Amino acid sequence: MFDMGPYYITALISLFGPIKRLTASTGKALKERMITSTPKFGEMIKVETPTHLSSLLDFENGAIATLVTSFDVWGSNAPNLEVHGTTGSLIVPDPNTFGGPIYIKRQGEMTFQEVPLVYGFQENSRGLGVLDMAQAISDKRKHRANGDLAYHVLEAMHGVLQSSDDGRHYEMKSTCCQPDALPLTMTTRGF
Repeated sequence: MFDMGPYYITALISLFGPIKRLTASTGKALKERMITSTPKFGEMIKVETPTHLSSLLDFENGAIATLVTSFDVWGSNAPNLEVHGTTGSLIVPDPNTFGGPIYIKRQGEMTFQEVPLVYGFQENSRGLGVLDMAQAISDKRKHRANGDLAYHVLEAMHGVLQSSDDGRHYEMKSTCCQPDALPLTMTTRGF
């Protein structure tokens, strides 16, 4: 949750706005696991935190999201982020890599169609938040990846663990503004 959760929860808040409440179940598949990265590759460690977290997020606008973060899935063909609405469904790129195609399937259509991308940053553009922050300081406005958003995301991640531990909904105490979409004119030299 604390590795991948920030990307996905931030993306969901960007799409739907702040979270009102959430509920979750967590667990761990193994009591011990082998480290698969260097420099401690092959070393066995005790698993001390939940490694599979399933949660439902209720947004203030009425949207509901299912979020699963897991260290116990070895492969999947499921899209990273799907959005289902009243007149269609979207498959959007992995928020952890910032790039990739968007697909839409409207009600009554048989297949998903790729949507042309209109923004210039279609690759792994992790610096966009810093670029927006610098431009926001210059423009004297609040940047999109601000402290209120970050705190709300952090509270939601802790709330998932708390909800599972308590066996009930977790009511969010913080809130944030839904970030504005990036302007279509954004370039590496500003907006």
